[in-house]
Amino acid sequence: MKPVLIIRTGRAPDSIRARHGDFPHWFRVAAGLRPERLRIVDVAAGEALPAAGEVAGAIVTGSAAMVTEKLAWSEATAGWIRDAMDVNLPLFGVCYGHQLMTHALGGRVDYLPGGREIGTQSIETAPGHPHDLLAGGLPARFRAHTTHEQSVLEPPAGAQVLASSARDPNQLLRYGPNAISVQFHPEFNAEVMRAYIRRKRDDLHREGADAARIFSAVGATPIARRLLRRFARRHGWTSA
Repeated sequence: MKPVLIIRTGRAPDSIRARHGDFPHWFRVAAGLRPERLRIVDVAAGEALPAAGEVAGAIVTGSAAMVTEKLAWSEATAGWIRDAMDVNLPLFGVCYGHQLMTHALGGRVDYLPGGREIGTQSIETAPGHPHDLLAGGLPARFRAHTTHEQSVLEPPAGAQVLASSARDPNQLLRYGPNAISVQFHPEFNAEVMRAYIRRKRDDLHREGADAARIFSAVGATPIARRLLRRFARRHGWTSA
């Protein structure tokens, strides 16, 4: 059985990692994947990606890096994404992974107008996609955790926008039958979200944001979290 690839583009800050674990663990739990089913490749540390045909699919994680920096490992991963799209490999990008998929496929990524989006947000699904295999079962509104400064400003040609937030019109994109990405973090639980807000408290105060209000508004996001498990089941990564 081919492994499911986690393309690790970064890692959680030390203080968060010490208490809550790190990206691969969060994604494994949220998607319902067995540890032995995974292959983790740390592209930010220079590890080489396998050929797309050697894996059952891939999750592209978040990162503290910026897509617009066009770091060598990031651009190489963008090339791999294009190759994976050519063979219709199942792909699920999150945050940096969302932006990198857009960049790889010809869209535009840059800083989100108005500054960072952080905290538990209301996400609104786009009308007109009732039969989408992933987004079709979503309610009109659901909650999701976010923390990002850059965002998708222009999706690639042909991509479908499936959900948005008040600040970011491109929260959930579909690029093809097997490839989607989300700006929000379905792998976060509420405690991880609170940990990120604590870590960014000084930045938020400096930017004029109400960190206490953002912190108090954090809540459970079961519908957003369920997306990873639904995607995994849809593509045969799990048995249930």
